[in-house]
Amino acid sequence: MTASQPASGSVTIVDYGMGNLRSVQKAFEKLGLRAEVTDEPNRVINAERLVLPGVGAFGDAMAELKRRELVKPILRFIESGRPFLGICLGLQLLFERSYENGPIPGFGLLRGEVVRFELPHGWSVPHMGWNQVRQECPNPLMTGIPDESYFYFVHSYYVVPLDAEVVAGTTEYKIRFCSMVRQDNIFATQFHPEKSQALGLKLLANFAGLAAPTPPASPTSVQT
Repeated sequence: MTASQPASGSVTIVDYGMGNLRSVQKAFEKLGLRAEVTDEPNRVINAERLVLPGVGAFGDAMAELKRRELVKPILRFIESGRPFLGICLGLQLLFERSYENGPIPGFGLLRGEVVRFELPHGWSVPHMGWNQVRQECPNPLMTGIPDESYFYFVHSYYVVPLDAEVVAGTTEYKIRFCSMVRQDNIFATQFHPEKSQALGLKLLANFAGLAAPTPPASPTSVQT
């Protein structure tokens, strides 16, 4: 994965029936990109850039991704080295397991688990609204975005990575938790860039400008 280039081409957004897909699509369209929402496995695996959004329960998400036969195409896309962005639940699904009505296995691409906020009286759950993200390492998605900038959150569970080097951003909500990860071509945020106004659009533009290996000249099919 190389440095950001001017945004061009297309973004494919995975539709598995959970999340505000239209908001994500509109954000990319505002940047001048073609943004397709699809649940077709072969369109997922042949995307230029792939976005996995999501709002809702971890177990329901995994069940629906499996029902629509989307897990394998997503994993094969990520293996290709092309840019991948997970948003909110799309971040949590990357990890080994979630304790939301679980444990329930996730993709297992990143070591760690998803746990619920256990906070003292007076701290509301879900964590909802604007909060700051502290940048923990160089990250092309945050190019041109000041450290400690505010982004929009809404979630009751958060990720606990076992490998500190994947933690790209953290946020304080009584405890300090991981709010952004990065590993190779995998990028993911607990916050919602599509709801985070100008800086959220800047992050999405940075993602859209990432240079990566191009898809095969002829479409790849999902092998069962």
